[in-house]
Amino acid sequence: MSQFNALLEAKKPFLTDGGMETWLFFQQGFEAPEFAALVLIDDEAARTALNSYFDGLLELAERAGTGFVLDTNTWRGCPVWAEKLGVSEDELLAMSGKAVAFAKDIRARWQDRVSPVLVNGVVGPADDGYKPGGSLTAAEAKEVHSRQIEVFAQSGVDMISAITMTNIAEAIGIAQAAKEAGLPVVISFTVETDGRLPTGDLLGEAIEAVDAATGNAPAYYMVNCAHPDHFRDAVANGESWTSRIGGLRANASRLSHAELDEAEELDQGDPEEFGHLHAELARLLPALKVVGGCCGTDHRHVGCVSHELHLSEAA
Repeated sequence: MSQFNALLEAKKPFLTDGGMETWLFFQQGFEAPEFAALVLIDDEAARTALNSYFDGLLELAERAGTGFVLDTNTWRGCPVWAEKLGVSEDELLAMSGKAVAFAKDIRARWQDRVSPVLVNGVVGPADDGYKPGGSLTAAEAKEVHSRQIEVFAQSGVDMISAITMTNIAEAIGIAQAAKEAGLPVVISFTVETDGRLPTGDLLGEAIEAVDAATGNAPAYYMVNCAHPDHFRDAVANGESWTSRIGGLRANASRLSHAELDEAEELDQGDPEEFGHLHAELARLLPALKVVGGCCGTDHRHVGCVSHELHLSEAA
């Protein structure tokens, strides 16, 4: 059985990380242009911090007896970000390769205690993850993202995930590029406080549109970068598309994206409540395969989710 098939067939959800960027920049004091953790891949202090970050999360997976999806720090590694990050496109793509090697080193340290650990190549949007975007057609998005996805394929990731997708066309293009590269792909949509994509599309409509355009290419879908209260009602109707949701990466804060953009301090919410809310979401989403966090979350939030979904059930 492949690593990825083990994830799909697991009896309880794998863990993944929380808000890597918010933890690194707000809580640890690192700085990088455009919130791009990738440009710190050669910074020894940042690497040490990220090793510690993932060690804490993998300890949670070891305690829960579940697998782990280990993200690369490549959210803004799409070549269109190169100029804003002050590097060439080739330099930025080389950083993605280094990020995969870094993730593999972490896996090597943990694979005897947590199994399986899947290295997940993270693809971010070509535009801002809080804004509608949508200026790219599906064909253009495929072309824009294909070079980074090819780097992931050549570097030997187990899967890729398109995180904070704000529009349907870009999600389609990424799914098509991943399919051509022979990589399992997960599409994770960002939603606003009303449970809709920033473009105004309903979450269910977006999932069905991507499936229709790609022949169900995504292995599953996720929701991320929104508080559970923002999308609970959207997934509570039991419609057929909800069975395609296999992952949750929620925000700690109930603030809107516009409010978060203006915030000078990190809203870390209530980790225990965060865990309780995921217990409710898990009942609504029986196909759940991966749980973690997004902006404002860290080991505490992921630990509380794991306690509700793994340890409380075992007790």
